[in-house]
Amino acid sequence: MHDLHPIPAAEMVAAFLRAELASPRFEPTLLAILERDGRRRGVIEQPDLANPADNEYRAQLLGEHRGYGRDEDVFTSVPPEVRWYRGQATRSDLAHVRYIDYDYWTELSGGTRLAMDAAERIRQGIEAFRVGNGAYWYLAEALKAGGSFPELIMVGSEERGPLVLLEGHVRLTAYFLEPDYIPPLLPVIVGYAPGLDRK
Repeated sequence: MHDLHPIPAAEMVAAFLRAELASPRFEPTLLAILERDGRRRGVIEQPDLANPADNEYRAQLLGEHRGYGRDEDVFTSVPPEVRWYRGQATRSDLAHVRYIDYDYWTELSGGTRLAMDAAERIRQGIEAFRVGNGAYWYLAEALKAGGSFPELIMVGSEERGPLVLLEGHVRLTAYFLEPDYIPPLLPVIVGYAPGLDRK
């Protein structure tokens, strides 16, 4: 990782929710929660990080949606004292980032949990658990057409150590379907805390 500078946890939470809201898979769930709570999608799409009440709401929302602060779901074994940073990743950095330890991603990658291996299997027409690969090709084509994606969010125990992806699995896979289109330095969010490399 390069050019790391610290950010508050609220900024990571906002970025995570913004990326999930842009996902066809997760958008309906988030919109249903926002409607239930009488909130507009702007609290996610245009987050005011200087508003403590909004920050608290987004943290609760991410807790309900993906287990943030509850030691559940994607955030299982992610402690509250994570140090969050914005930085930049090279293609080489991304090649070593592992998927989260989840059976679909392990199967898709042939057991390595590496996106470059998953991309190669997708090129061969291999599907994990009979789930189609269309979403990866769709994003890969968008990348080739000049599209840009929300930041990937990853965690590890320390700088220069192994990293595990928290948010952005489909996007990372699409990057490796068209690796020539990965920017030389890709903006990312990284969190560090002891033990996170074992996620």
